[in-house]
Amino acid sequence: MTNLRWLDLIKIKICCYYYELISNYNRVKRKKWYLTVKLIIGLGNPGNEYKQTRHNVGFMVIDELASVYNISVNKKKYKSFLGKGSINDIEVILAKPQTFMNLSGDSVALMLKGFNLSADDLIIIYDDMDMDIGRIRIRDKGSHGGHRGVRSIIDAIGTDSFVRIKIGIGRPRAGMDSSDYVLTNFKKDELPMLKEAIKRASDALSFLIKNNVAAAMNRYNK
Repeated sequence: MTNLRWLDLIKIKICCYYYELISNYNRVKRKKWYLTVKLIIGLGNPGNEYKQTRHNVGFMVIDELASVYNISVNKKKYKSFLGKGSINDIEVILAKPQTFMNLSGDSVALMLKGFNLSADDLIIIYDDMDMDIGRIRIRDKGSHGGHRGVRSIIDAIGTDSFVRIKIGIGRPRAGMDSSDYVLTNFKKDELPMLKEAIKRASDALSFLIKNNVAAAMNRYNK
């Protein structure tokens, strides 16, 4: 066999080796991409009359994320508006349940089943009366704390072990029922603090999904 023939065989083997190497890399990359999907759900009530209310800060954060990362949250499925995209090279699904707050769990359970995800892949964003306006807090698990939307989710999926980002909305004035308070709009002088909290929550979520919950809590729970 001539030297030229040997060289041709070597070139073919090298090409086959690199083709197999690249194919294996792509398979691993696709698998990793699938395994890192995060379902990010903001809680709120559907309808324009609730759009600017305190109970809808979860929706507001989803809108902020959708704007920053150019994700259209307009597909109606699983009793929710949702959209797929990526944040920091992690595939995400942004969602705003349309069931009204007290039945949020119905939609969340449908999405987890429909996308073949678990509570480990879930991040819930919602309002918290026990924190001042402008503050956020990240937790990796915990009770519903009286929040009916979170209680509905825990009841529907059977666990409270999921990540949540809570946005402070302040306490109602003396004598005002909390269920009425959460349906009030933010006051004009509260809007700058609200805007900052929404941005901070968006930044925290971006950091969280790229790193881990413990690191995010250390950085943003202040």
